[in-house]
Amino acid sequence: MRTKNVLGLREMSSEDILQILDTAVLMKPIMETKNKKITYLQGRIVTTLFYEPSTRTRVSFELAAKYLGATTTNISTSSSSVVKGETLIDTARTLQAMGIDILVMRHPMTGAPRLLEKHLDAIILNGGDGINEHPTQALLDIFTMRRHKGRIKDLKVVITGDILHSRVARSNIWGLTKLGARVAVAGPATLIPRDIEKLGVEVYHDAREAAEDADVVMALRIQLERQKSGLFPSLREYSMLFGVNERTLEKAKEDVLIMHPGPVNRGVELPSSLIDGVNSVIEEQVTNGVLVRMALLYLLTRKGEV
Repeated sequence: MRTKNVLGLREMSSEDILQILDTAVLMKPIMETKNKKITYLQGRIVTTLFYEPSTRTRVSFELAAKYLGATTTNISTSSSSVVKGETLIDTARTLQAMGIDILVMRHPMTGAPRLLEKHLDAIILNGGDGINEHPTQALLDIFTMRRHKGRIKDLKVVITGDILHSRVARSNIWGLTKLGARVAVAGPATLIPRDIEKLGVEVYHDAREAAEDADVVMALRIQLERQKSGLFPSLREYSMLFGVNERTLEKAKEDVLIMHPGPVNRGVELPSSLIDGVNSVIEEQVTNGVLVRMALLYLLTRKGEV
């Protein structure tokens, strides 16, 4: 890879994205063995520093590191010096002084990982910053699409829901468009960023219309914690008008993939019939997240190799 850190897909080349996806395929046999551990990262320290709640991203990074032989530590900000007023930079510098090699971080402030890049020698991986990017989630999403469809180029991928507050949507848009996918976003006008068309996506305010001929439909969680005011009347009305259901998919391709980055609000973004249905790859996304994060840890720690 041409980069030391993974902060987003906006600046990542299509060649690097494809290298990550190809390397993730090679990680699957490691995860499927009974002894899920090799010694590649033996002696390395991987620390997760999350200022926001997480299950999938934090745990999958920790497991990915352990499967490759690293030692892992998890910093919970609620029980750390952060509650005493320690700044993000000072916290990160303290961790580096203790000898960590890789820092995986999530922060509510957009640009937090890039801020730390100026102050740390350790490798930094962005586990989500504000409403900016969530690059590893997008990589695992794209990996899942390619595994089932055999390609990304020319796929129609529809992302529906709270686009405005979604770092997942932004990273997916950057990654998918670079690989030649046709990307559409759908949601109420209040949850669609202004001028998002400039990113090369189609905009719809009717999820059913957007899903016509879709190869992939990804529903997003309504992020009430990021909304300062009501941007739609109620969850019930949102579900009726913009949730993805069987009627939404009537004109989608028969083998359309149903995706969601999780956690899913059942009955709001998706009904259980689709979440647990034959076209759903939501659980597989979780598995693939470990593979992609293993691939990233492997590639970022290869010294002097391309």
